[in-house]
This record gives sequence, C-alpha cells and structure tokens, in this order.
Amino acid sequence: MRPFRLAHANPMKFTLPRLSLALMLVCGAAQAQQPAVIFDMGGKFDKSFNQAGYQGAEQWKKETGKTYLEFEISNDTQRVQAIRRMAERGASPIISIGFAQASALQQVAKDFPKTLFAIIDAKVDLPNVQSLLFKEHEGSYLVGAMAALVTKTNKVGFVGGMDIPLIRKFQCGYEQGAKATNPKIEVFSNMTGTTSTAWNDPTRGGELAKSQFAKGSDVVFAAAGGTGVGVYQAAKDAGKLAIGVDSNQNHIQPGTMLTSMVKHVDVAVYNVLKAWKPGVSVLGLKEGGVDYVVDENNAKLITPALKTKVEAIKADIIAGKVKVADYMADNACKF
Repeated sequence: MRPFRLAHANPMKFTLPRLSLALMLVCGAAQAQQPAVIFDMGGKFDKSFNQAGYQGAEQWKKETGKTYLEFEISNDTQRVQAIRRMAERGASPIISIGFAQASALQQVAKDFPKTLFAIIDAKVDLPNVQSLLFKEHEGSYLVGAMAALVTKTNKVGFVGGMDIPLIRKFQCGYEQGAKATNPKIEVFSNMTGTTSTAWNDPTRGGELAKSQFAKGSDVVFAAAGGTGVGVYQAAKDAGKLAIGVDSNQNHIQPGTMLTSMVKHVDVAVYNVLKAWKPGVSVLGLKEGGVDYVVDENNAKLITPALKTKVEAIKADIIAGKVKVADYMADNACKF
C-alpha cells in the first residue's frame, strides 16, 4: 500500500537545483553504475509498502558491502525530476517504488536507453525496464479465508486507501476468500478516498473501521497504507481483530492483529539489485511474493487448527485447485 505522511512543500517553489542538492544530501557522492531507489510519497519508513522496499535494499547493501542512492518523493511533481537526476548521475539500475511512478519512469527510461530501470507494482513496456507485479488477490483471498474462520459474527470488513483498481484487487480477493470459506458471511467494504491523501488519513481509517464494527464486523482488513494505522488502533480500542498489509504489521498492535498480508517488495527490490533482468515478473503465493505472517505478536491468535486450514487453502491455490479471480484481469467482483 502506500504513504504514511504527506508533504507540505510548495511544488511551485521546488526547483531542479534544489532537488539536485537534496539528492546530494540524502545520497552522498555518486558512483558510476551505483544503483538507486526512489521511494514514493510516505517515504522509506511508512511502516508499509515503501519500507518493505527499503528493507530489501538494506539487505543487499549488508550482504554486498555496496551502497545505493536514494530519494523520497514528497509531492507529485518530483517524480520525473528525481528519476532523471538519478539517471544523469549514472545510477543503474534505478528502482521506482510504486505504480504512481510508472509514467515518470517511462518518460525518463526512453531518454536513457542504456540505463537500467525497474518499477514495483506497475508495467512499463520498454527493453531497459524490469516490471515487478504481485498477485495481491491470492494473498488477500488467504486472509479473507482466515477472517471467515475466526469471525464470531459472520461479518467482516475491508478498508481500502485510494479507490483505484489495484486496491479493488485486494478487496476482490479478500471477499472471494471470505465467501468461499463461509457462504453466509457478510463483508463490509469502504474506500478512504479518491486522491492520494487517502493513503495518509489514519483518522478517517479509524472512523471507517468503527462504522464497520458498529454493523457487527469483528475482523477488518486494511489495504490503505498509513491510513491503516487508524484502522488497527480502532480495532484494538474495540477489542476486535485487524489484518495488516504489505509489510509485516503484526507489531503495530500486538494481540489484536490477526495477521498481515505481506507483499514481498523487499524480495523484489533485493532481486533487482542482485541481478536485473528485462521484462515482467509476477509474484504470487507459489513464487513467495505474497503470504500471511505468524510471529510472536499474533501466535496466540493462530491456533494449530486454524493454521492447518489456512495452509490447506494456500496449498490448493498454489496447486491450481482454487482459482482466485483477479479484479484487474478477469472482470471479477462487480462493486
């Protein structure tokens, strides 16, 4: 998912020289062919999507002893400038975290055909770009099934961030998993908004979760970036359960986080830094790209019987016995 904080900078005052200086301050002196990672709005410590990418880059750095350049987007106007500056400085590969950077990356990648680029969560069809996508619907199906197995009210909820097809993909998978596991279940769903501010509104996230709890929901899945923090707090306050997203968020509210549906953006970034390759890579349950998490923060909530059932569903998806419809490809889930 996405951002945890929004920028307050005036884009009209943001100039190329200032961006160049910011890159120097953040990244240090550049080396030819040094890789670069550009985090989208919310930054590398958003507790979610960007942070997973940061962890992958840090793992590569630790293992290789090499360094990378980095920049954190703080407003929509910076994307093209940031990617271009990295390319001008000789960075390669340049990894853009998040679908929102797709058009900017495509524009710059055409101008630097000898530079290698990669983008997470989007497809850019150029010979010097590697696109990394995830089967979010498979992981969401799994946690939807888990929610259906633990609910005591036969009512569960979903809170999305910005109302875009990617988040509908999460919602669609979640609803499929819940309803396949319990045909009598009711799923309440809300999107936070239609602009990028929807990724960073924990107050609104909490309000939406509370409204779903008032209707009887006792488990809620948030696919909403920083907005999800408000959902998790509301669940704790109400004595309900929440499901995290992208990164392992079980630690945010230990004991009331049923699990987290992780997207291994860290693995994707690490793999690009280790060995860039052109084309499209799609990572699902079978490839280890998505999964659910059991750790010390939610172990008491995951009984052996529950884990056995969830693992069986996971195995069936991997084996192709359970087909999970993809909202973005299969014309599924009419909302």
